Amino acid sequence: MSKAPPPKPTDSELEILHVLWQHGPATVRAINDSLSQRRQAEVGYTTTLKILQLMLEKGLVRRDDADRSHVYRAAVREQETQGLLLDKFVDAAFGGSALKLVMQALGSRQTSADELAQIRRLLNDIEIQNSTPNPDDDDRA
Repeated sequence: MSKAPPPKPTDSELEILHVLWQHGPATVRAINDSLSQRRQAEVGYTTTLKILQLMLEKGLVRRDDADRSHVYRAAVREQETQGLLLDKFVDAAFGGSALKLVMQALGSRQTSADELAQIRRLLNDIEIQNSTPNPDDDDRA
């Protein structure tokens, strides 16, 4: 039985997840301080606590309450969350077309030679993967 993917995080929840992915497990105070630094404005401690409590209910974070200060850690992986968000964005904004997404991204801003080289390497790797026969495909024929 496969586990359902976690819900899409809100912008505030995603900001907290970024702090946890970057710094690892942290107390509410440490997370709140990081958010205040990122925003260059004071973030209310109780606001951060409430968002973390909602995230705990949703399964986006885990809480270790063995000590007096509760320590929160991300319960979702960064790459999986980015993939989920990107899939939803591509479906909603580009009708599911990766080509339209790439064309918009590359056509709307200056792309460095290094970035273009990385994109070419990625495309080459994808092409190699797609041309390699999958042994599972032979079983279905």
